[in-house]
Amino acid sequence: MHATVLGLGEAGAVYASGLAAHGWTVTGYDPASVPTPVGVRREAGPADAVRGADLVLSLVGGRHAQSAAEAVAPHLDESAVYADMNAGDPAAKILIADAVGAGRFADVSVIGPVPRHGIATSVVISGAGATAAAGRFRSFGADVDDIGGAPGDASARKLLRTTWMKGLGALITEALRAGRAAGAEEWVARQIDGELADGTATRERLHIGTAKHAARRAGESDAAVHLLDQLGVAPDMTRATAQLHHTLADEQLVDQEALLDTYRGLAVATIGDAQDRMGMMDGGIHALYKGARAVGRARTVWVRSGDNAAIHRALQNVRRGDLIVVNGHGDTTRALIGELIAERALARGVTGMVIDGAARDVVELERIGFPVWARATTPAGPFKHGPGRIDEPVAVGGVVVQPGDVVAADDDGVIVVPAARAAATAVRAQEVTADEERRRTAIRAGAA
Repeated sequence: MHATVLGLGEAGAVYASGLAAHGWTVTGYDPASVPTPVGVRREAGPADAVRGADLVLSLVGGRHAQSAAEAVAPHLDESAVYADMNAGDPAAKILIADAVGAGRFADVSVIGPVPRHGIATSVVISGAGATAAAGRFRSFGADVDDIGGAPGDASARKLLRTTWMKGLGALITEALRAGRAAGAEEWVARQIDGELADGTATRERLHIGTAKHAARRAGESDAAVHLLDQLGVAPDMTRATAQLHHTLADEQLVDQEALLDTYRGLAVATIGDAQDRMGMMDGGIHALYKGARAVGRARTVWVRSGDNAAIHRALQNVRRGDLIVVNGHGDTTRALIGELIAERALARGVTGMVIDGAARDVVELERIGFPVWARATTPAGPFKHGPGRIDEPVAVGGVVVQPGDVVAADDDGVIVVPAARAAATAVRAQEVTADEERRRTAIRAGAA
């Protein structure tokens, strides 16, 4: 039997080498510079790789699954079975089946860790080609759940599993981080181990895998969110799981200790260009004095119009490097902060404030070097009765701000960068800066 593996990453390499060891002739293709598995003949192009194959396994990743199928479709043998094994949106499987021919298409969802179980990893299969594919997978020892049905049905089962499996890994990761911050990581780990089958081994596998495969699992969790939404089930926990995976993937791009320093060297306009001009507060929220600049992690406050009791409460819980963002409902009749509260904020390490409302004592704010962006100034002081909320999502200047988002502000205005995209946006903003410098040099040289 002849199998082709498209995508020779971790899972693809396991399948390719496993099938070769099982006695199959195996060809492979991957445009990336990844190692070629033992026993596999690597082809220079996808067409050569699939030619003559009885079974084609696509493990290229969900983003590339459709383009990979379209590239090889004209070169597949009539009797070939095309098994798409990429996790993702069930709707995408219908498009892939149309590309390769519904009769030969099998939607194959892997249920379990491939590095651990190899080619015998359990699978769920659907689509018109499910029966033929099920026979192939059973022949090399896999436990197969052939559910028949349409393309996408197996992927939907996989995503239902994702809601709790990836969620468990995310929860373990968060708990261990909290334990580390509290100086009790080993104690937390023991508590988790005591509740899991295989204890430490299971916890380590879930924890390590969550970080290692964060980018792929983020996309898979996003697809699970979409599925639950379609089913009419509020995806609260699954959305949080996706958010954590996006954050982990983003954190791997740059040194987190230096991230805010990177933003301090970037203009707000440049960050906006790097973020497709999204996330900028409306121009009504402006710096209260010339040359003000601040960068920090958002500490969010939601107050009743003209009342700053919640801001005082927030100051009791801030961390050095926080930037307080206040939803004041755009009310400019009373100042929510002035020089005294700014002095307290400075002493606590707050880098600045952004207020959808009013402030006062502008001369003193500039004198002490505490930057504030607000909609207006007024000498009228605030009420202090409450109510109010802290550390919840707020809408400020037309932008939703989540606790922990990166906020940057300068003379041009204020921009919010979601925490889960902070590193990627910083990298892109540096590229924009470099490109603008090249263009500026060319203009000055008269070359453009």
